[in-house]
Amino acid sequence: MTVFKLPDLGEGLSEAEIVRWHVQPGDHVAVDAPMLSVETAKAVVEVPSPVSGTVVALHAQPGDRIEIGAPLVEFRPDVPADESAHAPTAAPADHTSGADAGTVVGQMPGDAAEAAAAAALEAANAVTATGPRVRAVPAARALARSLGVSLASVEGSGRGGLITLDDVMAVGLPARRASSTLHPGNAPRAVRPPENEPADVEVLRSLRRAMAHSMAISRDSVMDCSVFDDADLARWKPGNNYTTRVLRAIAAGARAEPGLNAWYDAESQSRTLFEHVHVGIAVDTADGLLVPVIRHVEQLDDAALRSELERLKRAARERTLRSEELRHFTFMLSNFGMMAGRYATPVVVPPAVAILGTGRAREDVLAVDGKVAIHSRMPLSLTFDHRVVTGGEAVRFLGAVIADLERAE
Repeated sequence: MTVFKLPDLGEGLSEAEIVRWHVQPGDHVAVDAPMLSVETAKAVVEVPSPVSGTVVALHAQPGDRIEIGAPLVEFRPDVPADESAHAPTAAPADHTSGADAGTVVGQMPGDAAEAAAAAALEAANAVTATGPRVRAVPAARALARSLGVSLASVEGSGRGGLITLDDVMAVGLPARRASSTLHPGNAPRAVRPPENEPADVEVLRSLRRAMAHSMAISRDSVMDCSVFDDADLARWKPGNNYTTRVLRAIAAGARAEPGLNAWYDAESQSRTLFEHVHVGIAVDTADGLLVPVIRHVEQLDDAALRSELERLKRAARERTLRSEELRHFTFMLSNFGMMAGRYATPVVVPPAVAILGTGRAREDVLAVDGKVAIHSRMPLSLTFDHRVVTGGEAVRFLGAVIADLERAE
């Protein structure tokens, strides 16, 4: 038998929710055929079968949340016809090669490697070429780095000793709290509504659970600072698309001050500056916040920007975004003014170092050339990680954004 465990889906979270199974016990499934759909923090992902064989048992049902590395499905792998007549004893699989075909979706074995893959799946993350490897979810590894916690000192509470975010926080955050001015009696306690007041208690799932994790990491990792200003839109011609113009202005800001179109690695205290501008745009949905990425903003014309923006918004609301469409943004945009609000302090999500918020544009009474005038203005809020971005860099970036927005078109 081969037990296939929930692989690392590349979302940086510790778990996923089963949406639907495409197979049932007794079904035969071919290698790489869709086996089930799971909902991660951001997208619905199809998980392919790692082997050809017969499904023996399912270890989770639709609606269940399971952790990375937990048993998912049990197979009876096919035996190739040319081997079934002889069936020699197979040599033990090499578990020290570091290969793990069952822990990253999209890296599945071909027919010739199915026998080795079946054994490798049993030893997922067990050992590496250099010895035992601490098993931890990707987000827990990132948080441990930011808190300076050695994973070897953390006891995992997940299945099979898997280290989760909560495990790392239990070790890393008490030290921070001890040095703070908080009194021990002020420690967070469980919140329960009064018994005589009806209320719905909703366990955070999917996008909202992911948002809680992301905000906690941002809170503990980023030294945020914000600056505010307004762009005068008096020279705009009718028909200008606000978000398209803002995206173009972000590209202009990145050209003027590349330090905000960057990533920061606190562990190595290094930053990565990018020539391309990949903007993650916050999209509000009924299930929570999604951040699809418009890539190469610096290369796209207005028509292409509008088309890609509408496609990503539609896919976000329909929950059809692909995982790769939610990764590797180099800058962030929150267009909250489309609904309400003038200024804000939007939150930077590592490893990015800056986010621009655009508030609701409105007509203001201004003094222009010694006369009173009414101009439409767009409020802008720029939050940046002050560990790596200076105040001068931030205001130069914002100044370039404003200058581009104020150009006539």
